[in-house]
Amino acid sequence: MTFHIGAAVGQIAETVLLPGDPYRARWAAQRFLEGAELVNDVRGMLGYTGRWRGHHVTIHGTGMGQPSLSIYVNELIRDYGAKTLIRIGSCGALQENLKVRDIILAQAASTICGPSSTIFREVNFAPVADFILLAKAFAAAEGKAHVGGILTSDTFYDEREDLSEQLKRHGCLAIEMETAELYTLAARYQRRALSVLTVSDHILTGEALPADQREQSFADMVEIALHAAFD
Repeated sequence: MTFHIGAAVGQIAETVLLPGDPYRARWAAQRFLEGAELVNDVRGMLGYTGRWRGHHVTIHGTGMGQPSLSIYVNELIRDYGAKTLIRIGSCGALQENLKVRDIILAQAASTICGPSSTIFREVNFAPVADFILLAKAFAAAEGKAHVGGILTSDTFYDEREDLSEQLKRHGCLAIEMETAELYTLAARYQRRALSVLTVSDHILTGEALPADQREQSFADMVEIALHAAFD
């Protein structure tokens, strides 16, 4: 048990899927895991452990933003021995060729600042995904996923249109709020990490994924993450 996770030692698997929304963790556990059991509900942040095709898996929420994710990932790695951590989340697209429901595999994650920025001081550390997880996820997506860099932002309601234009110009695929810190922590602790993201809205066009179509799109993302972890 830690400050933020109430699970006993042994109740958290070495492979952890990380949605931001705790209710998405519950949905994914109920849909994909056999024998899923609630192992954490401290502060309403739900975590479930079960089995997928015989493999021990935990699906645990992280909340929104890098500071919240940092708390859970630090504790999952340091106190529970998590070795493979895969974010399953949504993002806003920045490139014209991307559409809602598309899958993005984040190869690298830029950020303006984050919980780890004070450690590096003047260095702009470039956090990246685990290559093997990335390759396996791309194979599981049957070549239909987009692979590239994203921006991890600390602001959801951002009015920096000039920044979006520069990100687009430099090939940034999308914006979300957690991946850079996940990849940084994975590097620090020598763990494997990947972000598998679903485009839920398009920053350039304003198009958004209707609520009744989100479940199937998110299901595709979870399947890819599980195959990447175990195939």
